[in-house]
Amino acid sequence: MRVKRMLLALIPLFDENMAVKAYSVFSQKDNFFLDPMMLGTRRNDGAATVEGLELIRTMGIETLSEDRDIFVPVSNISLFSDLESQCDAPHERIVFLMDNTIPPVEMYINRIREMKGMGYKLAMRKLAVSDFENYREILKLTDYVFLDNRKIAIDKAKIYFSRLYPNIRLCAGGIDNMDTFETLKKTGGYQLYEGDFYRVPVTRGSHEVAPLKVNYIELLNVVNDVNFELTKAADIIGRDTALTISLLKMVNRMTVNSGITTIRHAAAMLGQRELRKWINTAVVHEMYADKPSEVTRLSLLRAKFAENLGSVFGMREKGEELFLMGLFSVLDVILEKPMGEALDMVMTAGEVKDALLSGSGRLAPVMNLIRQYESANWPEVSRLLLLDRMEVEPVNKAYMDSLRWYRDLMYEKK
Repeated sequence: MRVKRMLLALIPLFDENMAVKAYSVFSQKDNFFLDPMMLGTRRNDGAATVEGLELIRTMGIETLSEDRDIFVPVSNISLFSDLESQCDAPHERIVFLMDNTIPPVEMYINRIREMKGMGYKLAMRKLAVSDFENYREILKLTDYVFLDNRKIAIDKAKIYFSRLYPNIRLCAGGIDNMDTFETLKKTGGYQLYEGDFYRVPVTRGSHEVAPLKVNYIELLNVVNDVNFELTKAADIIGRDTALTISLLKMVNRMTVNSGITTIRHAAAMLGQRELRKWINTAVVHEMYADKPSEVTRLSLLRAKFAENLGSVFGMREKGEELFLMGLFSVLDVILEKPMGEALDMVMTAGEVKDALLSGSGRLAPVMNLIRQYESANWPEVSRLLLLDRMEVEPVNKAYMDSLRWYRDLMYEKK
């Protein structure tokens, strides 16, 4: 299998406290729109390979999922492949995700039992209510079941599984908004929650912004001015202990002769361009501290992914704007205000504002591709790549490089 021809997205799974407990790998090999030959005899090439395992081996499980479990889809063919030779990650960290294309017959049940004996965890998804009884033998071996909130009566399904399979952990899926999440959480009985609810845009709100965030907003306003003063930015940084320590540590690591002890000196060493980029990243991370950690991750990954896509879209010179666009793409969620009000607070204008507020302008296609990509909406991603005559490989590389960048950034902070 050619990993470079792979589209990859990581979908977070939350607990009731909005803490990420696992990730699902969703991938598509090649692009049927860009490679019509895939519709012919080559379509099943590599079908016996578990794509997610190859990606884990290539990227490292820590890069993809840190210390959390990772759900990896298997097909009715790849289920029988040599799993251990494809990836040496700890078996207990991997959950093989099956669906109703795997028939509940003896040959498959025996293979699933073997996988269970090897220490892997197992999950089922896409089961209709009419499938429940037929899959009884497989469900006895299953650790997780995904229940799609949009397609079945999830409360009744929960009662069914709780009674017949008390050891199965339930994942409520297809959650589109926070109201649905809160309702499901109140009824209880689910261990994991999946959906877009954590990143739903705020359309109204009159929340007061916390004093600490006001300080951060002031700093963002200063550094995103075209010709900001280094000393003014340094003085605002000095009001926040965490930012001060982080800045001094970073600059001291960069210099041959360490010993920078003042914020103004550190700011001068970085210069306008690098200080602006560091502040935008560090400040947004601090601003998001009272939100689910996945929102911070989403913002930072979008920022780097957008910057990396600059060359793919022929906009390498727009790297700073693309980075800022991705970074601020969840600003409405953070400040709990409509995007227009949130962008006005941080004095964002020009192409970044056009892309985030109205989906218009030169940067907008990059943001649109990112949103479709991170949701693993592969048909739409393939269509967009075809329209812009872009190959899979550089887009995939841009995403995987952003994952590595995020890993290094977080390890550095720790």
